[in-house]
Amino acid sequence: MDQTKLKLAQVEYGTSMEMPYAEGIKAGFPSPAQDYLTDSIDLNKEIVKHKETTFYARVDGDSMQGAGICNGDIVVIDKSLDARNGDYIAAFIDGEFTLKQYKTDATARCAWLMPANPAFAPIKVTEENNFIIWGVVTHTIKKLR
Repeated sequence: MDQTKLKLAQVEYGTSMEMPYAEGIKAGFPSPAQDYLTDSIDLNKEIVKHKETTFYARVDGDSMQGAGICNGDIVVIDKSLDARNGDYIAAFIDGEFTLKQYKTDATARCAWLMPANPAFAPIKVTEENNFIIWGVVTHTIKKLR
């Protein structure tokens, strides 16, 4: 199965680094942002809602690039959430972890793991597969530079 794989890691809570941020930053004409810094933000507090069941994973592969999830990105996965149709999930299928969009098909009594890159085929999930929805992707962290 030549698909996007995940390298899993636990969230580190032993450190805290609050960063100043500007509320309501505009994407148009630049203004002196220093005048608008009003508070600070701790990314763990912002993106991790259930610390006992949340993990980070580094994306390894290009099957989700059409969804803006690219090789090298970090995804935040919450294992406590129930997957809904259309969610991006970390799944364990037939011995491998993969990241895909979850689609249910009640009439065919199956589910589909959908890539976001036409170079990859959807994966049909049936009762014959060893399949577990490991968690739901809640955030993506990208390195732009």
